[in-house]
Amino acid sequence: MRHAIAAAFAFSLAACASAPAPTAPVTAEDPHLWLEEIEGEQALDWVRAQNARSLPVLENDPRYPGLLEAALEVAQSRDRLPLGQVRGGYLYNFWQDPDHVRGIWRRATLDSYAANAPRWETVLDIDALARAENANWVWQGAECDPSGVRCMISLSNGGLDAATEREFDLTTRGFVENGFVIPEAKSNFGWLDRDTLLVATNWGEGALTESGYPFVLKAWRRGTPLASAVEILRGEPRDVSVSVATFEDESGDHIAIAVEAETFFETVYSLITPEGPVRLTLPRKSTIHQFFNDRLIVTLEEAWSIGGATYPSGSLLALPLSHATLAAPRVEVVFTPTSRQSIGDVEATRDGLLAPGFDNVRGRLWRFTYDDGGWRTHQVQLPPTGVVSVAGASTSERAAFFTFEDFLTPPTLYALSGGGAPRAVRSLPAQFDASPYVTEQFEATSADGTRVPYFVVRRRDMQLNGQNPTLLYAYGGFQLSQVPSYNAYVGRLWLDQGGTYVLANIRGGGEFGPAWHDAGLLTNRQRIYDDFYAVERDLVARNITSPRRLGISGRSNGGLLMGVMLNQHPEMVHAAIIGSPLLDMLRYDQLLAGASWVGEYGSPAIPEQRAFLETITPYQNLRARDDFPTVFIYTSTKDDRVHPGHARKYGARLDELGIPYLYYENTDGGHSANANLREAARRRTLEYMYLTQRLID
Repeated sequence: MRHAIAAAFAFSLAACASAPAPTAPVTAEDPHLWLEEIEGEQALDWVRAQNARSLPVLENDPRYPGLLEAALEVAQSRDRLPLGQVRGGYLYNFWQDPDHVRGIWRRATLDSYAANAPRWETVLDIDALARAENANWVWQGAECDPSGVRCMISLSNGGLDAATEREFDLTTRGFVENGFVIPEAKSNFGWLDRDTLLVATNWGEGALTESGYPFVLKAWRRGTPLASAVEILRGEPRDVSVSVATFEDESGDHIAIAVEAETFFETVYSLITPEGPVRLTLPRKSTIHQFFNDRLIVTLEEAWSIGGATYPSGSLLALPLSHATLAAPRVEVVFTPTSRQSIGDVEATRDGLLAPGFDNVRGRLWRFTYDDGGWRTHQVQLPPTGVVSVAGASTSERAAFFTFEDFLTPPTLYALSGGGAPRAVRSLPAQFDASPYVTEQFEATSADGTRVPYFVVRRRDMQLNGQNPTLLYAYGGFQLSQVPSYNAYVGRLWLDQGGTYVLANIRGGGEFGPAWHDAGLLTNRQRIYDDFYAVERDLVARNITSPRRLGISGRSNGGLLMGVMLNQHPEMVHAAIIGSPLLDMLRYDQLLAGASWVGEYGSPAIPEQRAFLETITPYQNLRARDDFPTVFIYTSTKDDRVHPGHARKYGARLDELGIPYLYYENTDGGHSANANLREAARRRTLEYMYLTQRLID
């Protein structure tokens, strides 16, 4: 790798424009297609050989045992906040620790939980269930009926997205004999009433979309076979999926809404009525969050003009349910963010809405109430920098819980009741000593002049000499915000080893609302990569680090980001972690759930979009370069979302070019690449051992 990127780095704006490497799209048949056979013996032999070659490089390092011990302490620490769902006077929580590796589903009364003295009672022990059934069960969640007595439990084999759904009785603490069971599939379901499930699942041949999700929604009555379920709504095979969402407002009214996702970002909503589904009047780029005060609570992902008014993208609106199916419904404005604000999910209590969000990537919590015929806004007072998450709320309760944390402050659980001030319930002890460190926020200027914020977590006494080992993380897609959260792995395995951590808020995320995401969609995606490159250069310009000491990391869509940056600007880094990645962008739509992401990336079948994809696809554009770093790739055999063939083929192509790399494929774990706490600790240890070898040594 070249080391001579000058220390001065006094770049002009024009110099910040990216200079992508020449493209060389594959025209002949892909020679590595055989690696897409997930369980193919030849492919698994290749995986085993790569693991056997790569793991000793990291695990035989004398520092590895110490890092692993620290990672296990983090993963298995009992000092975690038990968060979950509020339901029927209880807080339900799923908990894992060394004694419960697969985990237990448990509950405590709200009063005891709010007093920081929860009296836990186990509802379901997944370790015991897996032993009894000789199954590799991984907990995926629970969805309970309107009465709160019966729940559908989702269990997956080894962490797959596909799950088996089984009816469970909270009173008897057991599975219901002859109860509802949905066989393993990427299903979606909701309770219409105690004896009726609305189910979208794999109904047989021709019942799945091109993305591998169901597009037929049926009503299934108790005591009848699943095959006899009655069709309610049918989408199209070209849709992403059809699913159902159920809501209850503070008065106990229960509604079900069919959700037809035409693309990843465009949705048609229909209210389920006794006469059948009735289309709701909403823009396709919108999200229904709650049902409150007999109103649908909705955020917009695009501007909406209706009834003589225009509501900007990012707005939080309320639509009375009685108007929501009319051609021109009554629309109430709850909140309109500024260009540097955004709101995320929205939760409801008995007397108001809670919306965590950001103001210039600094966490905020807004509370909205409906009084005297209008909406009122209240900002809950919290420290100025960090991230807020609602940790438990229900329309049946006035009390709600939320957490606050930042890079150097462990999460604190707060209780909030009505319009009162938040009350700290419990603060977690620090898992690393944060006193030597400080957090700063800077901005880089991208190629088109856009200001791109990023956070730096560093030692207070760090010298600005360009020699600081630095890890830069980003994602840049699907409107997912990257937030200043507490991460003990970063603290123990990186900061305490002498590293500096950087989190970049590049376009494609949701930090500044839908417009920040939309700016990098489809053929505009180069803006995302220009943003990342601008942050790399700004770090060097500020003498925080240098290309010899800079490493980058991303997973899933962030893995694609890594692949593109390595092709366009390998000279900027000495290490790259490519996790569970998309790398073959000319075939991604044909692999597992890939077709569902065409709304984000574009389609290889559309000439204009394919032409752009050919310029960025990491796999096809790999070429031998002296400045290409030794990278670390990881994936999971059980990942049924992003095909492990992406990572495998990329590694095989590196082999062809004679470029060294490390590769690890976990045979369990799904898209998150960790099936249990020990595996989670191991994977992170491998990552930071690699970074230590590449950037600190």
